[in-house]
Amino acid sequence: MLILLDAGHGGVIDGVYQTPGKRSPKWSDGSQLFEGEFNRWIVNGLSERLSRRHIPYVLIAPEQRDVTLRTRVNRANRYKGRPSLFVSVHANAGGGSGFEVFTSRGTTQSDAAAHCFGQEFVREFPEKPLRADLRDGEYDKDRNFFVLKNTAMPAVLTENFFMDNEEECRQLLMSVEGRQRIVDYHERAIVRCVEGHV
Repeated sequence: MLILLDAGHGGVIDGVYQTPGKRSPKWSDGSQLFEGEFNRWIVNGLSERLSRRHIPYVLIAPEQRDVTLRTRVNRANRYKGRPSLFVSVHANAGGGSGFEVFTSRGTTQSDAAAHCFGQEFVREFPEKPLRADLRDGEYDKDRNFFVLKNTAMPAVLTENFFMDNEEECRQLLMSVEGRQRIVDYHERAIVRCVEGHV
């Protein structure tokens, strides 16, 4: 199975963050999280882990500029017909705590992949909330996000903690230890998907 790794939003070019918004507040020590930088850190960490496991992958948006959603989908759909999984990595905002994993609407192959991500999050962070919609017995939340409904393969979008929650942002999203733990549960979930051919 080919893993299509999508780091949401843009990165930082010459000290300038490329995506309007999509950042934490400035904290009392002057620090601030730029979501696109975090997303790329996690995706780069995953690429290293998958390389060590000899699991093939493609970086959907390796550029630092903010690649359009249509371009991301078009790049992913080049692999239509090949067993693959699209994984888009994000940090959440809007007030809250914990982890969410999204799939397109309806019952699809993506649901099984999302369930793996939810289970591995709970395993890594049992004290943190898994913000799940359990009405259908699955951990995913169904949304019509562009990259989920237009990709031609199973696709999940992870929202990893809340960048406007100071404790989660500073302790998990901005720390190397926290980021490594986020890479850990993504890696375990991906391995389960590969082994189960989701």
